[in-house]
Amino acid sequence: MIYKIFSDFKKNVAALPHRLLALDVGTKTVGTAISDSGCRIASPIKTIQRKGKLLEISDIKKIVDEYSVKSLIVGYPIHMNGDEGERCEYVHAYATTVTEQLNLSVLLWDERMSTMSAERMLLEGDMSRAKRKDLIDAVAASIILQSFLDFWGHQQAAGSII
Repeated sequence: MIYKIFSDFKKNVAALPHRLLALDVGTKTVGTAISDSGCRIASPIKTIQRKGKLLEISDIKKIVDEYSVKSLIVGYPIHMNGDEGERCEYVHAYATTVTEQLNLSVLLWDERMSTMSAERMLLEGDMSRAKRKDLIDAVAASIILQSFLDFWGHQQAAGSII
């Protein structure tokens, strides 16, 4: 099942915390990142070269199996003004294929500025252009996932006060 709204995802998906995999779906690559089992920290894993959805899904399935992933967070490229454009349609279709093939729940998560933030982080790390190119999508996926984890953590903290 694919969700766009956090509260729908939260009430219909296996209770967190559990391992989450994030995807940053680009035109040439798919960046991947994994959460720790406590859903506190996101770490980049690798960048998958786009070579056809079924081959990419096979690579994603290997990660899902290795880390016992139960849900996916997929970066959703909403425009800065909040509109959903062609890239959103593309990512939604990609996420639909992934969820159908792997039978995992997917939350489409606002990824505005994630690639720019990843680029800035890698530049600040004085990384070469070639190395940045190899890492940027996985780092962007980790930024997307960390954004989700931070939001989820804040929701948990607010719920525990009430």
